[in-house]
Amino acid sequence: MPETAARLAPSAAPSTPTRRRPLAVALTVSRVVLALFLGFSAVAKLGAHESAVRSFERMGWGGGAMYVIGGLETAGAVGLLVPLFAGLAATALVGLLAGAAIVQLTLLDPVHAVVPTLLVVLVVLVVLIARDGREGTARLFAPLRRRGRDDAGQWTKR
Repeated sequence: MPETAARLAPSAAPSTPTRRRPLAVALTVSRVVLALFLGFSAVAKLGAHESAVRSFERMGWGGGAMYVIGGLETAGAVGLLVPLFAGLAATALVGLLAGAAIVQLTLLDPVHAVVPTLLVVLVVLVVLIARDGREGTARLFAPLRRRGRDDAGQWTKR
């Protein structure tokens, strides 16, 4: 009888935080892969690669826009690699990737529908990463929620 109770009793060893859900592992791998993808894309823009320059000329946008978007991609890639910033970076990247899909369909080659399709898949992935990183994003904004403005418009602690 006692050995039956011992077999049915839950394990005495607490679950360790190093044991992660398979989804969390998949999202972590996805964050790294997406960061590499964005990093390579950013290098082409920031390095003024011929293909990036041609694309921005076809859109009628100047080199300044190319560098800004390259900078945003770099910031997003770095943010995805830092767990505390991953949720915030992924949230911001939703807009950037959605904009890229719209630009591809309207200003560039709508015939190449694989690019917007890939971008939509990336947007879904980024939304999942943002949802997974929502605790880190909440921690980033916690100091702002604890503060407010008084009647004179001055920041005060609550």
